Amino acid sequence: MAASPLVLAIDQGTTSSRAVAFDAHTFAVLGTAQQEIEQHYPRDGWVEHEPEDIWYSVARTVREALAKSGRAARDVAAVGITNQRETVIGWDRASGRAVHRAIVWQDRRTTDFCRASAADQPMLTAKTGLVLDPYFSGTKVRWLLDQQPLLKVLAERGDLKFGTVDSFLIWRLTGGAAHVTDATNASRTLLFNIHAMQWDDDLLRYFGVPRAALPDVKPSAAEFGVTKGLDFLPDGIPIRGVAGDQQAALFGQACFAPGEGKCTYGTGAFYLLHTGGAAVASKHKLLTTVAAMTDVAPQYALEGAVFIAGAAVQWLRDGLHLFRSAAEVEQLAKDSNPAEPVLFVPGFVGLGAPHWVPEARGVIFGLTRATTAADLGRAALEGVALQVADLIDASEKDAACGFASNTALRVDGGMARNDWFLQAQADVLGRAVARAAQSESTALGAAYLAAVGAGLADRAKLTSLMSAATRFEPKLRAADRAAKLATWRKAVQAVIGFYVG
Repeated sequence: MAASPLVLAIDQGTTSSRAVAFDAHTFAVLGTAQQEIEQHYPRDGWVEHEPEDIWYSVARTVREALAKSGRAARDVAAVGITNQRETVIGWDRASGRAVHRAIVWQDRRTTDFCRASAADQPMLTAKTGLVLDPYFSGTKVRWLLDQQPLLKVLAERGDLKFGTVDSFLIWRLTGGAAHVTDATNASRTLLFNIHAMQWDDDLLRYFGVPRAALPDVKPSAAEFGVTKGLDFLPDGIPIRGVAGDQQAALFGQACFAPGEGKCTYGTGAFYLLHTGGAAVASKHKLLTTVAAMTDVAPQYALEGAVFIAGAAVQWLRDGLHLFRSAAEVEQLAKDSNPAEPVLFVPGFVGLGAPHWVPEARGVIFGLTRATTAADLGRAALEGVALQVADLIDASEKDAACGFASNTALRVDGGMARNDWFLQAQADVLGRAVARAAQSESTALGAAYLAAVGAGLADRAKLTSLMSAATRFEPKLRAADRAAKLATWRKAVQAVIGFYVG
């Protein structure tokens, strides 16, 4: 019997690139590879990546994943791509070379512009479902064009291309034949009207971005081009699935229906609640965003974004050198003294939903002479869990949008491997947390979309493949949970008061 074809998922994240070779019928992982990419911090609040580092990490991990699978590159039936979303790259049309480092979603350089333009937020939110914040791509493109006016001339002529990381990778993978993106990535730019499902002329004028520089927008399962001129994949392999990382994870968790939600813990933590064909406007500062689409019918979600999650653990490891491996933080948390009053608000690059304070920075409260590395590790994990609790509280306040209190929160991502953390998350939520059997739902979602786009699977089959999740039930008493949340929210307001006044 002939072996099943492969579906190749490329997962280009903030701190690393991954490639995963899946069996196209069972979606068993046959080979995987991962490579970290360097972060650049040229100024306070600025975060950048070298586009060539991104590209070479993708090429290397694809080679390694296929080698580990024991299968040939020609066995790949379809490619799916998922990516760090709001990160933006500009490149020369002729050479394909970037004209600037990638400006990462965490970057805060456009804070002053966003504050000065705050009065325009209602108009922007009505069209995009987003808030005016440095987080989103449109503010970054505007900044780059203002800094280098010649680039705007090139962009107007179509000689300069802009795109999120998916567009840059597709351009390279197709030998410059395709400048495309999907609706989920487009919806994170502040340039895309999520109701009309197209680039918006008013928004393009507002941010000064020429339409000729932007990619064509397709559903998440579609024809995005075919590989050409690569030394790690043969010509002609179709790219059939594309979605921003959080929408890919929502799809990978088989959250296809309204009321189904998930939280992914990566560099940041992102909670998405599927709302079906309705673009629900949040009254509590959540985002209305496009969910992965397998056809032209729009799909939407409510989203809450925590900018720092796994990055807080990374900082303890690389900045303070408290441990060598991120996995060690679980044991630290277990060893901590619960009586030590350490509280960590990890706002290194500002606070996201439901506060949206880009000026904020990280603050640790309650340090004593008895504070240890274990207490800091525990406080970092609890700080992430408490931020997510605020997101879900906000979604429940949006009438008819929150999910029932007896519904478990589906979780995935690197921090979801940490049992202590997931128990802490369940405790502060007062509801069960269900860890996906496949903790890396982002890559799985990209593979699912590619399979749907290539006609290898449909939603019914994908739902049937979902394995039972590991559940964590809340153990904290209601009164203790309320007290912990009250103390946390007092600390957050203190941080906001200090940095904003």
